[in-house]
Amino acid sequence: MDTAPSRMPQALDRRGYRLAIFDFDGTLADSFPWFIGVLNGVADRYGFNRVQADEVERLRGYDARQIMRHLRVPNWKLPFIANHMRQLMARDIDGIRLFDGVPEMLRALSDRGVTVAIVSSNSVENIRSILGPEAAGRVAHYGCGASLFGKAAKFRKMLRTAGVPAELAVGIGDEVRDIEAARKVGMGCAAVAWGYAREDALAARRPDRLLTRVEEIPGLFGG
Repeated sequence: MDTAPSRMPQALDRRGYRLAIFDFDGTLADSFPWFIGVLNGVADRYGFNRVQADEVERLRGYDARQIMRHLRVPNWKLPFIANHMRQLMARDIDGIRLFDGVPEMLRALSDRGVTVAIVSSNSVENIRSILGPEAAGRVAHYGCGASLFGKAAKFRKMLRTAGVPAELAVGIGDEVRDIEAARKVGMGCAAVAWGYAREDALAARRPDRLLTRVEEIPGLFGG
């Protein structure tokens, strides 16, 4: 089965991206094992369905709305759940690491003159702590605290902040909602296959690029 286009659209190849907007959890930070470890405790606290071990891979093939329906999470509880998860991560921050190669990748983008930004539902304090001072210093802009389905609005704000048109920006994330949000605002979209969502679920949405290694990211920007 054909999965994802093997190269960027011609116009984007010719002009080149100037702004990289990264998701954080599952894209730069290897937080999925931590997330699974705390999820059932959060489910008990907020009254939604627990996740059994044999369900995890199936849920990784769902988009965010399908997951919410499966777990029976009411939309009105999402802000409270997200805030609690941020607090739990702050408590456990020492156990969460960046994926191998992320600091080097961010340095390579910065050295090429690419503006690096992060848009995430996580807190800026958690993100900076996990990145560490050197990697955090490569990030020009942070758009943190995005709601589960609020990334498109955060992307639009980030484009204005960075002063870069949508067609010269690429969203890089590990979930279907990252692809959807980037497309909604007219940005390019690159999906990474090492995070929360399964590779086949991402490929089915046909991102502009589907990446399997961190070291492939600088190739989005030419040179």
